[in-house]
Amino acid sequence: MRINTAALALFLSVTAMAVPAQETLGSLAKKRGVFVGAAVGDAFWGGDARYKDTLKKEFNLIVAENAMKFDQLEPSKNRFTWKQGDDLAAFAAQNGISLRGHNLVWHQQSGWIANAAAGLSRIEMQAVLKNHIDSVVGHFQGKILEWDVVNEAIDDGAGALRESFWKQRIGSDYLDSAFTWAHRADPKALLFYNDYSGEGMGGKSDKIYDLVKGMKDRGVPIHGVGLQSHFAAQALFSTADIDRNLKRLGALGLRVSFTEVDFRLPLPADSAGLATQKDNYSRLLAVCLANDNCKAFLTWGFTDAHSWVPGFYGGYGAALPFDENYKPKPAYDGLKQSLTTFVGIRAPARSGSLRNGNVTLDFAHGGLGFSPAGFGEGPVRNAVGKWLGEARLR
Repeated sequence: MRINTAALALFLSVTAMAVPAQETLGSLAKKRGVFVGAAVGDAFWGGDARYKDTLKKEFNLIVAENAMKFDQLEPSKNRFTWKQGDDLAAFAAQNGISLRGHNLVWHQQSGWIANAAAGLSRIEMQAVLKNHIDSVVGHFQGKILEWDVVNEAIDDGAGALRESFWKQRIGSDYLDSAFTWAHRADPKALLFYNDYSGEGMGGKSDKIYDLVKGMKDRGVPIHGVGLQSHFAAQALFSTADIDRNLKRLGALGLRVSFTEVDFRLPLPADSAGLATQKDNYSRLLAVCLANDNCKAFLTWGFTDAHSWVPGFYGGYGAALPFDENYKPKPAYDGLKQSLTTFVGIRAPARSGSLRNGNVTLDFAHGGLGFSPAGFGEGPVRNAVGKWLGEARLR
């Protein structure tokens, strides 16, 4: 006899949640008390109705890919263009969707501020940054759940603060100032430091930890860390390491959001790659659900029709839960699986068998079968318990 993992979990009452066919990612996330969302790109302002329809149907949190960055909101000194940000905020409010702000301070901001920075004194540069934060956070006050206040401030090589024009002209304390000003402009918004390659344990995540711990120790109003989570779908990652990282950040009193998730595949994507991608999406969301301080999980885009991946990683793509025709992919089902049948942090999908008493569990492509057909509930519970004991936190 063979059934899938979800059916077995339901049979054993591991979860009591029924899954009507009409349930979406957003509705399931709401039941779990978390947010599942996506980044919104230029297509939002285009003519493809499927884009907005999918957003409002499937997600309970959105974030702008570019529309709320420094350059877009303040294209010249003290001249602000609010339309796209206001459009997104209005769409979110009208559809009961929460909104993230991304981002206030970033080393890749160009335009007039990058050109002007070299000629500005520390005091002048502080004034420019404070004016931007006061204006932007004040304008969206009460509409933003989480702000990425500072983005990617740590250097990949040395691990110290990146030698951005912000650090060069203001000094290392620009982060403390940015968070302080943002908090004053909207005391109810949750303020995040956001970065990449710091999801698990290691050099980059240690530097992020040290940075935010120092801010907490100094009384800086920081509330969370954003883990971008751009992965190659076929690269292994340790859910145990990510879990440990989330827990140490939680011990500091910090929330964690997975802010820019995607799992890129070599093109053309094949069935094996899509199956691996499904498992990885499911496992990463499961880590979030296993930690009380993790409340948000966002993909960077949601449809392969509009994705940054092919333009940045040659030969790669198909990184998101919906295909180019807005059809849900196996990855979508993987996310639903974790939202409905999650019981712990899972190891990657495995093959082989595990025998316990008179029950044999078989693993293949994330599926779970058991035999013999004439089983009792007790032996099955024992076998599944043994499997979970081996797989948990692996």
